[in-house]
Amino acid sequence: MKKLLLTLLMAPAIFAQNHNLKNGDLLFINLNCGAMCDAINAVTEGYEGKNFNHVGMVFSHNDKDFFVYEAISKGVVKTPLSDFLDRNAEIYKGSVTDSYSHLIPLAAEFCEEQLGVAYDADFLYDNGKYYCSELLYDAFLYANNNEAFFQLFPMTYKEPGSEDFFPVWQEHFEKQGIEIPEGLPGCNPGGMSLDEKIEMELYSKNKAL
Repeated sequence: MKKLLLTLLMAPAIFAQNHNLKNGDLLFINLNCGAMCDAINAVTEGYEGKNFNHVGMVFSHNDKDFFVYEAISKGVVKTPLSDFLDRNAEIYKGSVTDSYSHLIPLAAEFCEEQLGVAYDADFLYDNGKYYCSELLYDAFLYANNNEAFFQLFPMTYKEPGSEDFFPVWQEHFEKQGIEIPEGLPGCNPGGMSLDEKIEMELYSKNKAL
């Protein structure tokens, strides 16, 4: 752990060669995962009104092999950057502002320690598992000396303007064997993209690879 932390602290602003990315940049995308992604997009809104339902954090330990820390269905993983970029035609980059860039090495250390942790299909905060934005929420919480960096909001699984739950969520949580966690605190990629401590821009994959 000490060796890893020393490596991270010595390279807080490594830039991905020819990628126009740097350590700690957040990549926001809108995955096509059917009704569940549609339901997420219906109740969340991102930067400039964009739909974002997934996010990961760029990092490299050697300025050569770049990857993305993310939480996906098989758990917390490190995905090669090129594989992540291939998932979506439109990608937005969120860079932590200079005032908070010192948090990036510790946030990456946290993500590294979570590799292999199960995916949080219950969407319950602080249950020992992670969905994508939850991983980054806790990573920056850890890096910021346990003071919140991003915000938690009441989660909703209801159709907009209705008291009815989306059928996809009813089916999902029935399979999980738990009640729908309506109103409990959580986070989402769209909300993160609106945080004033993140500078957003459209990412051009023409600059990558």
